[in-house]
Amino acid sequence: QVQLVESGGGLVQPGGSLRLSCAASGRTFSVYAMGWFRQAPGKEREFVAAITWSGGSTSIADSVKGRFTISGDNAKNTVYLQMNSLKPEDTAVYYCAARFGYLRYLNTMSRYDYWGQGTQVTVSS
Repeated sequence: QVQLVESGGGLVQPGGSLRLSCAASGRTFSVYAMGWFRQAPGKEREFVAAITWSGGSTSIADSVKGRFTISGDNAKNTVYLQMNSLKPEDTAVYYCAARFGYLRYLNTMSRYDYWGQGTQVTVSS
């Protein structure tokens, strides 16, 4: 198993920035990819960004492309989501997820095996 703990959420004004962190523990050697997903009130959970544990491949949702960046630090078993130019529509609970084994399309939410508890991001003036 893998345990995932997100941090870094909070309240930020439109146009501001936040960096989310996801620390993984347990069988991290079995992780192929890590992803960030979000769920706004009354909406379905959606893909945000993902990265292979080797760092060789990334995938970013069109809705955040150019504003959000995903990166990883293998030595710390941590994945980051840098969020810039935040908009009110980015308000959501952000979840980190881990995938064991190869995954061709990193944005396939149903194929992720482990999930964190989520961290709230609120963008409001």
